[in-house]
Amino acid sequence: MNISNNISSIGAHQSMMNTNANNVANVNTDRFVPSDIRMSSNNGSVTANTRMADDTGSMKSQTDLAKEIPDQMIVQGATAANVTSIKTQDEMLGSLLDIKA
Repeated sequence: MNISNNISSIGAHQSMMNTNANNVANVNTDRFVPSDIRMSSNNGSVTANTRMADDTGSMKSQTDLAKEIPDQMIVQGATAANVTSIKTQDEMLGSLLDIKA
């Protein structure tokens, strides 16, 4: 894994958090159909694909807080893991440059 893969993952998780925040903000909006994010990996790069959730025809918001809150925790953990990986790679590269110098 390299830094660009970590950065793409952070960007994809940011898209997930933005969609999640929009869904939570509209939890009291009548007839609101939330969006859903599907993560996919291609050659080590992570992408986020947004789609509308299935419309149940409800007059109330269809946002499910029991799904949205854990998704926020997933994004937080994934971002923290990617940042730690980037820091570690940076420190290793710095050590290699120090050895070479």
